[in-house]
Amino acid sequence: MDKGTQTMIDNLQKNTGKTLEQWINIVNKEKLLKHGEIIKFLKDQHALTHGFANLIAHKTKGSDAGSAENQDDLIVKQYEGKEHFKPLYDKLISEIQKFGNDFEIAPKNAYVSLRRKKQFAILQPATKTRFEIGFNLKGQDSKGKLEGISSANAMCSHKINLADIKDIDKEVIEWLKAAYDNAG
Repeated sequence: MDKGTQTMIDNLQKNTGKTLEQWINIVNKEKLLKHGEIIKFLKDQHALTHGFANLIAHKTKGSDAGSAENQDDLIVKQYEGKEHFKPLYDKLISEIQKFGNDFEIAPKNAYVSLRRKKQFAILQPATKTRFEIGFNLKGQDSKGKLEGISSANAMCSHKINLADIKDIDKEVIEWLKAAYDNAG
């Protein structure tokens, strides 16, 4: 289990008075099947934050990266039908590794989270025609390729969409470096 998830699990009991197992039992009694339904129930009925509700939903359904037997399998699964985007992922990881070796690569079902002390970016083959880099750059104005994300529960504050490996240019790397630096 990655450090970020373990910290959230540890904080869950401190902040809510219930363990992860107790929350899973509460959700199972409701017989909710969909991830979104579980999150809505936990937020509406128990006033949990989105982060805690999402953690409990994933753990209840066994759909989180920590429940996967092999983390590499999650990455392979992400690129099924989108194999042409795997070289983008590999190039981005290679470029980020030049910043330092103090970050964690945490695959999830649909994306890869990149973290130092906190998450600084996500890499996601979003559709068959769009690869998305999500950035945590709160307070940063949108400019150049960097687009703001206005969703209330967004995991990231900004994004850059890529269609081809040629789209990974100096500007993209500079935004990744800024997010990396902010997370240290």
